Amino acid sequence: MAISRDQAEMIGLQAVAWLAGNDELFPVFMGSTGASEADFRANLEDPDFQGSVLDFLMMDDAWVVSFCDAMNLKYDILMQARAALPGGGQVHWT
Repeated sequence: MAISRDQAEMIGLQAVAWLAGNDELFPVFMGSTGASEADFRANLEDPDFQGSVLDFLMMDDAWVVSFCDAMNLKYDILMQARAALPGGGQVHWT
C-alpha cells in the first residue's frame, strides 16, 4: 500500500528532526553532504531535502532500524515515504 505525499512529508520531517538530535549520525550527514547547519535549518520542510535525509538513512540498515524503532514505524515505511517524495521514483534503465 502506497502512502500519501502528506504522510511521506510527515515521515520526512520526523527523520530530519531525529537526525538533528542524533549526536553521532548528524555530523556524518553534515560531512557527507557538505550542508551547513544554516542550510539544514532552512530546509527542514523542503520535501527534496527530506528525501535526501531518507536516502541517507537508508544507506545503513542499522540507521533505518534505529529511526523506525524510535518513531514506532515499520521498517519498510522509509522506502515508501521516499518513493512519494520528489526524486523518489524508481529508475528503470530498460
